[in-house]
Amino acid sequence: MKAALFSALRYQGPSENVGWPVASTVYSHEAAHRSLQQALDQFQMADELGFDWVSVAEHHYAPFSLTPNPMILAGALTQVVKRARIALLGATIPINNPIRVAEEFAMLDALTGGRIVAGMLRGTPNEYVTYNINPAESRARFEEALHLIKRAWTSTEPFGWLGKYYEYRSVSLWPRVVQTPHPKIYMSGSSPESGEFAAKNRIGLGFAVTSVPVATQAANHYREQCRRFGHEPEPEDIIYRVGVHVAETDDAAIEDFTEAMRTGPKGSLTMANRALETAVAATGYYGRDAEAQRNRLMPGGLRERVEEGRILLGSPASVLKQIETIRRDLGAGVLDLTVTHQMGAKTNRSIELIAEKILPVIRSW
Repeated sequence: MKAALFSALRYQGPSENVGWPVASTVYSHEAAHRSLQQALDQFQMADELGFDWVSVAEHHYAPFSLTPNPMILAGALTQVVKRARIALLGATIPINNPIRVAEEFAMLDALTGGRIVAGMLRGTPNEYVTYNINPAESRARFEEALHLIKRAWTSTEPFGWLGKYYEYRSVSLWPRVVQTPHPKIYMSGSSPESGEFAAKNRIGLGFAVTSVPVATQAANHYREQCRRFGHEPEPEDIIYRVGVHVAETDDAAIEDFTEAMRTGPKGSLTMANRALETAVAATGYYGRDAEAQRNRLMPGGLRERVEEGRILLGSPASVLKQIETIRRDLGAGVLDLTVTHQMGAKTNRSIELIAEKILPVIRSW
């Protein structure tokens, strides 16, 4: 089992944080710089401590995340992360230019000597407002963009593309991706449609903002579809992103986390604009499991969140037991660990404890 350190690069300064998009009336340049630098420092520390991956994602218009373009952040990471893989989980390809995405991934793969992991996501439904893309076209745009990106990575001769959503007279990438035939690709797999598409195209699945029971059901569907298409997925084909805080004792970890949630910045990945979310759901964005997709974002009590695998919390020994449950039930081969950044030195100590007490054990599983 492998472990990644994920950071959404949450803005740690003053914010209205009401609705979506979030107004920047009380935005602080100093706080933004401090937030970005802290994330770079923690990524560098994770690399030096032996984490297998570091990972970033794309989000827009809110203090939850300061990475509207994760490619820029990944470029900075190539200069401080010298050993670990750099995973972009991911680029939101239906709202971006897929050839530009293919070029940027290729450039990053060249910069790292072949250490890039390519997450290709549809994104949260609200973000289709960002670049004025119809969310009803989300799945079809995603599938066409992904096929186009893979062809751009693997074709050595210039080619043209005439699709439903994208049209290019000539495509020929420079530089090329280092990995053969291309970097490992992951996509979000919460819906049955996504699981089937991933299995058919031999793409890995990532799960985030969910629970182990919900992700397990989706992962089992994915495995069934893989067998239908004639192959068996490896454990590393499944990534599970989960929040984590580790301290010397269970009581200390719970106290740290509870205080951080009480005093830290509020807000999350979920949409606060309910009217917009309802309109998006009506377009069919969520697929066949609309209610499951929307209900899975509802928060529960802390004990329930730990029991359902929504967060890893406690001493190293307790967190190892929680991870063992994830491995047994879900079969994930990569844990994408999200630390609570506003704890300062306690956050750094949590990262150290994970590296010292947890990584050596899960690698042997």
